[in-house]
Amino acid sequence: MAKANSKSLREGGGSPSDSVHEEDRALLSVDSASDDEDIVVHPGAPPEPRTPRTPNRVRFNLPPLDAETSGDDTAPPPPYQDAPLSGRRDRHHASIPLLTDIEAPSVTLAASPWSDDDDVQSWAERERQRPKSGLRSAFMNMANSIIGAGIIGQPYAFRQAGLLTGVILLVVLTITVDWTIRLIVVNSKLSGSNSFQGTVEHCFGKTGLIAISVAQWAFAFGGMIAFGIIVGDSIPHVMTAIWPNLSEVPVLGLLANRRAVIVIFVLGISYPLSLYRDIAKLAKASTLALISMMIILVTVVIQGILAPAEARGSFDVKLLTINTGVFQAIGVISFAFVCHHNSLLIYGSLKTPTIDRFARVTHYSTGISMLACLLMALAGFLTFGNLTQGNVLNNFPSDNTMVNIARLCFGLNMLTTLPLEAFVCREVMMHYWFPGEPFNMNLHLIFTSGLVVSAMMLSLITCDLGAVFELIGATSACALAYILPPLCYIKLSSRSWKTIPAVACVCFGTIVMGISLVQAVAKMISNEGGTVQCR
Repeated sequence: MAKANSKSLREGGGSPSDSVHEEDRALLSVDSASDDEDIVVHPGAPPEPRTPRTPNRVRFNLPPLDAETSGDDTAPPPPYQDAPLSGRRDRHHASIPLLTDIEAPSVTLAASPWSDDDDVQSWAERERQRPKSGLRSAFMNMANSIIGAGIIGQPYAFRQAGLLTGVILLVVLTITVDWTIRLIVVNSKLSGSNSFQGTVEHCFGKTGLIAISVAQWAFAFGGMIAFGIIVGDSIPHVMTAIWPNLSEVPVLGLLANRRAVIVIFVLGISYPLSLYRDIAKLAKASTLALISMMIILVTVVIQGILAPAEARGSFDVKLLTINTGVFQAIGVISFAFVCHHNSLLIYGSLKTPTIDRFARVTHYSTGISMLACLLMALAGFLTFGNLTQGNVLNNFPSDNTMVNIARLCFGLNMLTTLPLEAFVCREVMMHYWFPGEPFNMNLHLIFTSGLVVSAMMLSLITCDLGAVFELIGATSACALAYILPPLCYIKLSSRSWKTIPAVACVCFGTIVMGISLVQAVAKMISNEGGTVQCR
């Protein structure tokens, strides 16, 4: 129709301006008698591309891409690179607040935004090489982070809190930890930071960086001490069971001595492994660790049922309902469940990293871990009652073959797990004092040697594994699990009813930290419960 009108105008000798006015009158005149066929519709300007939304519905202002890339809906996502990142981000990364650069204290994942010369082939190759896992693998990684050395202290936690209170605490704390683990990912999206440390520093500046660094360092260093104690509690029992007269043999008799075993095995096995720069070389130990935990769990359940009457403890009303060590029990349970420093790592390793998929992994992992801890706690506590020790394996006799196999698995597992904690401590120190600096072999050797030797010395002078669990759980575990994640959420989000649970969680963590720390120190000073004998 428009072409016909133009042709008639040219034949009539009309000027171009007359044709424009004529068209305007035809389109805009209210009194026009033409029907719908006379209306000419011009397409408007193409709409500007909207800002993409993240899975938790938070909107970011991203830098515009070039016209060729932004107009192609099939354009591939940013490529991944394997270069490690430091804990603090540069300005280029700070300008793109997406979870493409995710790192944890122990393992680093990295990604970078688009570059102009990228093509589909190079992107596909980087995507193929990116460390990624499905829901099952992510579940195994998180469950392994939770079901660690702390599970051995769950019967002791029930002794401190009482049976009924212990069950309630385990369920409530599992739900709370499940929520705060997911909250770390939400906080990372809100802040645009690529790590737990970066989020806390974004929210509270230098003070926040100091707080998260101290909490992570103390938790990892406390784990090193606990692992040294476990090695001393486990290996000598196994050696004397295999070779009853070992203590009388020159030189080799040292393997029957607790302190000698700690020095020999920590310096001979754990220390060389701690000198690795790449933590991935110890990745195979994770599978063995989970298998070892399952062996220990089955052993405690079976041998607890078969335990002789003289080895069993007694019960009273307090032990069955509520005991005086409720806050200390919270610390022991918290030590077992804290895996918050690995949450962003596990999130970033998913093939499709979304909040919903990560929530599913978290629910499954914490749920299965809670059942394992509950089974261990009930099997150990209902067997030994008031005699339950911090390391429940020490309640069994030294000549029990099945228990000795579990001790061997546990001790060897701790020898390979101690370097992982040393790596965390070393990285926290390097990122705090020397951020962004190139690798320095002298600093690497000094930090590693100092950490391993100091943790070994502390494990030589203490035998009470329960006291270590209480202290670390009361301080760093409470800060990592109950205080810092909700505190960052309060800082990043708008004030509404949604922040009420976060405020309650911060108050809970602060109260538990203060009371349980005072109780644990007072217990050690007053020697309450008697001196724990090194066996």
